[in-house]
Amino acid sequence: MSTPLITLLIYRIGITIGYWKLFEKAGIEGWKSLIPFYSEYIIAVDLVGKPKWWIVYLLIPVVNIIAYFVLIFNLLRCYGKESLGAQLLTIFAGFIYLPYVSFQKDVKYRGKLHTLPEVKKSITQEWADAIIFAVVAATLIRWLIMEAYTIPTPSMENSLLVGDFLFVSKFHYGTRTTTTPLQVPLTHQKIWFTDLPSYVEWIKLPQYRLPGITHVKRNDVVVFNVPPRELNEYKDYPVDLKTNYIKRCVAIPGDTLRIIDRQVYINGKAEENPPLMQYSYLVVANNDISERILKKYKIYDYEIVGRPGDGVVYQMFLTEELAQELKKLNFVREVKIATHNGSEGFSTRTEKTVEPNIFPDSKTFPWNGDFFGPLVIPAKGMTIPINEKTLATYGSTIKLYDHNDDVKLDSGKLVIDGKEVTEYTFKQNYYFMMGDNRHNSLDSRYWGFVPEDHIVGKAFFIWLSIDRNADFIHKIRWSRFFRIIE
Repeated sequence: MSTPLITLLIYRIGITIGYWKLFEKAGIEGWKSLIPFYSEYIIAVDLVGKPKWWIVYLLIPVVNIIAYFVLIFNLLRCYGKESLGAQLLTIFAGFIYLPYVSFQKDVKYRGKLHTLPEVKKSITQEWADAIIFAVVAATLIRWLIMEAYTIPTPSMENSLLVGDFLFVSKFHYGTRTTTTPLQVPLTHQKIWFTDLPSYVEWIKLPQYRLPGITHVKRNDVVVFNVPPRELNEYKDYPVDLKTNYIKRCVAIPGDTLRIIDRQVYINGKAEENPPLMQYSYLVVANNDISERILKKYKIYDYEIVGRPGDGVVYQMFLTEELAQELKKLNFVREVKIATHNGSEGFSTRTEKTVEPNIFPDSKTFPWNGDFFGPLVIPAKGMTIPINEKTLATYGSTIKLYDHNDDVKLDSGKLVIDGKEVTEYTFKQNYYFMMGDNRHNSLDSRYWGFVPEDHIVGKAFFIWLSIDRNADFIHKIRWSRFFRIIE
């Protein structure tokens, strides 16, 4: 039996024990608690006193999560448990708390909700109840449906701009359960405005993914937890608390990826490029380009990299369309593709250019960001032979991300749990992500594959966009409101 089913079974057994005793205290046969959904119907109609149609809320995805907790809160009120502490225990440990309450001798059924005397609450209690419910609802929505995300870097420009505020869909690919349930609600790695961890690992749970409506496809814009430790402040965060990145998925499990002169090829076929894809260009002008011209073309990411003779050389990140527009300006001498190659300065990459930080290993694979591959993306169930080349390609992935406890890589050998293996079968799917700003993106070309359990969700639509370079009146980019991300 899989881990998710075992977890669900343990939870259901716990609350069923609680139901059984609570039913008996209300004069209802305990065996009825053994029937899922029917037992919730009895609670709603016979114990709490809600109309029969109310049970429909328990059938609506996502809504049923909130409705369930509301129902259990009401049930506990009918047995005299209506404190804030009781609600918190129900949320975080209901399968333990419900049996605990049911076996208390002084706990008795007091009648349906509408027959109970109105409990007068202080203003503090009312505010506390409202805040708790709001936090629970917001946490569930953030976990199950949508999460807000801000574009912090220009790696996806011009498709997505710095200052875009997105909603990321969790229901497309299916949301993940957390491994660290003891966490401050609505936080990520740290408590707001501090360096204090927002979670503790006293309790660690297995992680699994709920069913989604689709799967990650090529060209999807995806938010994911970036895998490498060095991109997570050199800390071993739980998977779902690693730093969030947003990139475009260019290759899915089983694909063979190759980049030739900046063009991405999948399985030997050229892929369609994003319409607003950017590259690094050198723009040679007769003199300094005025701020007015730069703002007209919305060019903010640039620097002067040289002054040969009477000219000025700029390095800019431009779409091909904008590069062609700049070529037409009478004071622009030349516009050409170029990228930074360390000590070599700005130059165009060739097939012989080797980037030392390229994935998987520049010594075995002398590639660069514009000439890359071929590289096969691992798929769940895919088996590879073990040798020096395959270990150079996939060794770190097998060791760090494919859920193996004891892995050693040594001289072309793979040792798992003390036993040398001559072939290896991958346990999960992997993806290859790239930014649309191809010469200004730290992506899979430099740190590797994205494991399936690191996928957060699909970038859905922009709900707000703020231009940090504009004046106060033009600060908001109204044209980007509610734009669907493609």
